[in-house]
Amino acid sequence: MKTIEYQTIVDEVARLCQEANFYLGEDVLTAFKKGLEEEISPAGKDVLNQLIQNANIARTEQVPMCQDCGVAVVFVELGQDVNITGGFINNAITEGVIKGYGEGYLRKSICDLLSRKNTGNNAPAIIHTEMIPGEDLKITVAPKGGGSENMSGIAMLPPSAGIEGAKRFVIEKVKQAGPNPCPPIVVGVGMGGNFELSALLAKKALLRTLGEPHPFAEVAEIEQDLLARINKLGIGPAGLGGKVTALGVAVEMHPCHIASLPVAVNINCHAARHKSVIL
Repeated sequence: MKTIEYQTIVDEVARLCQEANFYLGEDVLTAFKKGLEEEISPAGKDVLNQLIQNANIARTEQVPMCQDCGVAVVFVELGQDVNITGGFINNAITEGVIKGYGEGYLRKSICDLLSRKNTGNNAPAIIHTEMIPGEDLKITVAPKGGGSENMSGIAMLPPSAGIEGAKRFVIEKVKQAGPNPCPPIVVGVGMGGNFELSALLAKKALLRTLGEPHPFAEVAEIEQDLLARINKLGIGPAGLGGKVTALGVAVEMHPCHIASLPVAVNINCHAARHKSVIL
């Protein structure tokens, strides 16, 4: 049985909140550079160059890469042989978010739904916890901006729609989003499960390393087809037109009811942020 102190979780979550907002992943930077080679639009090339420069400035000066530092979405994989002492893990995560957004001077974007008054500390976080075997506690902080989140959607399709119907829904959501989610985007897709699980799968799909295909060839083929069709929409970087509308598409699947075909789309902007730690 491994013991992890409450305060360790607080401090690690605080660090992840800041690092996720300061340091864009190497996989995303690589996708920017690949997009720069493929883009034919001069305006699109200029946007991609600016995104690379912006990421470098954020990393060097330790400032947020985007003014929207997002909702603090936290994924937890909690080993069944982990003992947390000193308090409740969700309280530690919330305290870590408050500490991280405060010390990092990150914009606080969470408000009360009725009064619309800002909570002032970016709490509460949205926490998804999964129990796993073993003695590890993995925490992933994935700040999610409002502009791209607002462009996401879910549909309960009839099974007769098939995978092609699900693909058409994904592509239509991206088409409707246009320039609003700050393209080039990363598209997370959840297929199957039920209403709520498909949405969670779409969000979790965004955590996969960009450019890494799904391990099942049939699903990877769907990802490649979606990416190719999305990039033919012509939306382009910053919505100014071009070939690079999306940097990647990640699809996660789960068995579903015989009467249902749930499909969810979670769109991420070019600031595809997430950082993890294993304690």
